[in-house]
Amino acid sequence: MSAIPITGPHLQFHTDPGEFLAAAGDYLAADPVVSTVVTTVAHRLLSQRAAGIVQPDRNWWLVIRDESGAVVGAGMRTAPFAPYPPFLLPMPDEAAVALAHTLHERGEQVLAVNGALPAAELCAAELARLGGGRVRVNLHTRLHELGELVWPARVPGGLAVATEDDLDVVTEWFGAFMGDADEQAGRQRGASANEVPDRAEMLRRLQGGQFWFWVDETGQRVHLTGANPPSFGVARVGPVYTPPAQRGRGWASNAVAEVSRRIQAEGARVCLFTDQAHPTSNKIYAALGYRPVVDMANLVIIH
Repeated sequence: MSAIPITGPHLQFHTDPGEFLAAAGDYLAADPVVSTVVTTVAHRLLSQRAAGIVQPDRNWWLVIRDESGAVVGAGMRTAPFAPYPPFLLPMPDEAAVALAHTLHERGEQVLAVNGALPAAELCAAELARLGGGRVRVNLHTRLHELGELVWPARVPGGLAVATEDDLDVVTEWFGAFMGDADEQAGRQRGASANEVPDRAEMLRRLQGGQFWFWVDETGQRVHLTGANPPSFGVARVGPVYTPPAQRGRGWASNAVAEVSRRIQAEGARVCLFTDQAHPTSNKIYAALGYRPVVDMANLVIIH
């Protein structure tokens, strides 16, 4: 761990997700929906570490404390895909700017910043200023939490848990989900930097029962919905993918509704992200009872 004193907040960097959770756990647990991405990744990498899976040296976890020592913000740089964007949770404005200076001084190449607004925006803007670049919004996302579930019109079929035998089709559909989402939002396919989990990680998720197919009345798999295990009592749904030939038939609404129901029945809260440039999915989730919580963005720094 390293602590960097600045005027006002203090930035503390950790390389161990366990140390990070010990330092920031109470803060993260106080708003577990907003913290969902960071806590989910922290717990996932903690379990990978326990299994002997080595983490990249570039990974770091950030805890921000005010002058009294209270935690007032958090973030991470753990993305497994280039350009390895940091992900920031809400934090004081001056901390977001100070983080940009710290990363610049450390010589870290940061070509993208993701996370909550305005922290991600402020950090990216300062990094661009320091490095002589400019910031472009690549993706606007919105985090939603389910209140009371509103059932959609029922369709034939039901959920079936994906197993290790489904590895190839789950991997294919996970990858198609990323590209199709870009195209549906009017972006170039592949514009949203992301990565399908590698084979070993995908197997771990399948073994953990984290994917479901909607199977129609003939037994055909027509849709895929995933969900992360609960972290601090919150599970995040995604990906949600229907192959093009099966769209518009209600599979996604029914699958997400049933997965969400199961999560709530187990005592957890449930949330998901939408792409703000994709009105269809936003409309579907709103109809199910999902309500906006916070806006986030994926920002790219262009030199």
